[in-house]
Amino acid sequence: MKIQIAPSILSADFGNLNADIKTVEDFVDLLHVDVMDGHFVPNLTFGAPVIRCIKTSLPLSCHLMIENPEKYLEDFVKAGAATITFHAEVVKDMSGLIKKIHTLGVRAGVSVNPETDVKVIESVLAEVDEVLVMSVHPGFGGQKFIESALEKIAWLRQVRPDLDIAVDGGIDNLTAPKVVQAGANILVSGSYIFNSSDRVAAIKTLNP
Repeated sequence: MKIQIAPSILSADFGNLNADIKTVEDFVDLLHVDVMDGHFVPNLTFGAPVIRCIKTSLPLSCHLMIENPEKYLEDFVKAGAATITFHAEVVKDMSGLIKKIHTLGVRAGVSVNPETDVKVIESVLAEVDEVLVMSVHPGFGGQKFIESALEKIAWLRQVRPDLDIAVDGGIDNLTAPKVVQAGANILVSGSYIFNSSDRVAAIKTLNP
């Protein structure tokens, strides 16, 4: 599968967001948008109004680190989301939510935190378009990669070979080869890209 690079705009300069996106968009495949509510994770970022202001030709993958994601699906679709990913930890009826997302005409993803057994999503693996494996504790950028994510990625790739498997957290030139070897094909990277003095060179090290 083609390796896709997804810069996380959580690490971009929000005051110059579109300008920061311009510096990377010709060299990546999509943008990863972290939406945090201050409840499910101990941080607060932005919602659909900010996403509507993003000017890019890249697909937007909206990672909802929020409680009650079903309340906001339409807002994010109208704001331009191409993929909506929710967390398994906050949704009781995952299959129902996946159907709602598909009804709105966008891709559906499910994410699992480092402490969550990946097999809790086994029942919906045939329904989702993407699984996002968190390789850090969600809420803040710049954390160290958690190695147990590799086992989850390998299991997912074995169970569903055609699945888009994204990995988010601590992805840099050293961890990228590990997650690709395990089976990930979408690499979410924030601080490694946006904090680099040469962003394009940093992107190329993720997919040499």
